[in-house]
Amino acid sequence: MYPEMVDYEQACREFRWEVPKHYNFAFDVVDHWGEDAQKLAMLWVNERGEEKRLTFRDFTVRSNQVGNALRTMGIRKGDRILTMSPRLPEWWEAVLGIMKIGAISMPGTTLLTPKDVAYRIQAAEAVAVITDEEGALKVEQVANECPTLRLKIVLGAEREGWVNYARAVASAMSTLKPEPTRSDEPMMLYFTSGTVGYPKMVLHTHVSYPIGHIVTGKYWLDLKATDLHWNLSDTGWAKAAYSNLFGPWIMGAAMFTFDGRGRFDARQTLELLERYPISTFCAPPTAYRLLVLENLRHYRLATLRHCIGAGEPLNPEVIEAWQRGTGQIIRDGYGQTETVILVANFPPLPVKPGSMGKPSPGLTIGVVDDDGREVPVGTEGDIAVKLTPMRPVGLFKEYWRNPEATSNCIRGEWYITGDRAIRDEDGYFWFVGRADDVIISAGYRIGPFEVESALIEHPSVAEAAVVASPDQIRGEIVKAFVILAPGHQPSEQLMQDLQEHVKRVTAPYKYPREIEFTTELPKTISGKIRRVELRQRERDRKAVEQP
Repeated sequence: MYPEMVDYEQACREFRWEVPKHYNFAFDVVDHWGEDAQKLAMLWVNERGEEKRLTFRDFTVRSNQVGNALRTMGIRKGDRILTMSPRLPEWWEAVLGIMKIGAISMPGTTLLTPKDVAYRIQAAEAVAVITDEEGALKVEQVANECPTLRLKIVLGAEREGWVNYARAVASAMSTLKPEPTRSDEPMMLYFTSGTVGYPKMVLHTHVSYPIGHIVTGKYWLDLKATDLHWNLSDTGWAKAAYSNLFGPWIMGAAMFTFDGRGRFDARQTLELLERYPISTFCAPPTAYRLLVLENLRHYRLATLRHCIGAGEPLNPEVIEAWQRGTGQIIRDGYGQTETVILVANFPPLPVKPGSMGKPSPGLTIGVVDDDGREVPVGTEGDIAVKLTPMRPVGLFKEYWRNPEATSNCIRGEWYITGDRAIRDEDGYFWFVGRADDVIISAGYRIGPFEVESALIEHPSVAEAAVVASPDQIRGEIVKAFVILAPGHQPSEQLMQDLQEHVKRVTAPYKYPREIEFTTELPKTISGKIRRVELRQRERDRKAVEQP
């Protein structure tokens, strides 16, 4: 039973998962909405201003054709298919068509390198790839290293050795014989973002992501069937599943999709929010940090009613600046590639700026110690999802073909996320950092996020990343990498000003003893800062300086 969330506590008490024996999102949700031939599913716009209005019926027919075309080309239930394309409607058609025949899609971002492509195809023993012309060039560089790859489909012009997607789909039948899929059967394979080590294969079933994302779409995104939802995510990472596929469409909401190929443009984004009737908006912290540097009062965002932040925690000062400029508060949320939304600032809850919010209905989230015991209020520990009395819907099945990694994330009756937090007396969670990001300096445990938030509050700072840097006396010191806002230049005086600012905003022992001004921060393909790379850079530098 999925009650409305007028009262958070009541909704959590009344929530019950409903899991049928057989389930297929493409048939049971998309085709259901497609019974209304006029119901809008997607408003697609590209950089040239071209528009397409696509209904759920359009996606029903096209996904049927994709499924039939794939079957004709030898794809069978359980086969893995790498899908790698820009924000084109064909990506949604393909993923749904793959789902309908019981095959397994492997979404990959267009930022993948040829080496990344080879790793994914090899690790999953993928038999097919669907990509655009740019992606085809990458695949061709490594195809000889991928013995399982036997079918290459290209979106775009004819290409030797490749099947043309448009031609193959157009010639296929528009009705499709269903391939029954049990709720517990594999549906989608994501690769972790590689913050630490090689990416692991995260396997989701037909129930874990689609049905699990009811809590994402209904409660956190607060979507109704009349909404037009815009999420900035690339199609290749898990946030697309949250906010570009399962979350909106399970609620019958339409998606606004902007096919922008260049770097993020804050002014262009605000102009689109002003021009189109977008009612709900989801963006990563990096985008919001750039958006608040603009004159927000210059734009009339008449239809915008609900804003969400995701990807990594959002700094309180950015939330406050967005609210001052637009009148909308950003409701931050926390989830993983392995999960649906776990903790969020749901609409009925007062937002405590900087907090992750409270646990999602249908999930028991705790903060636990090394022995799997919940820690007292105000004590730092590992964010964990309770696995008893039954494994919750929304949690991945396993790290596929990696039983050691799967077992390592289980601690007693808890799944350990690898992130650390504190829970306050009101039940709100406060992010501390990745378990391996926490800085221990002279016996103090320092979470990088708090220092980053303090730095970004300074008007000269656009973005910051904080890591541990080796120190002979303190063990580690706080090192900050800072990107300056337009109009500011690096200087010794500015460095001292930032240090004093952090001392005033947070505990003095947390201030960055070293600051390095930079123009770019290393990030994962999903846009998260790669602190692991910055930490290693510091270790290497100190090893040379202090042999």
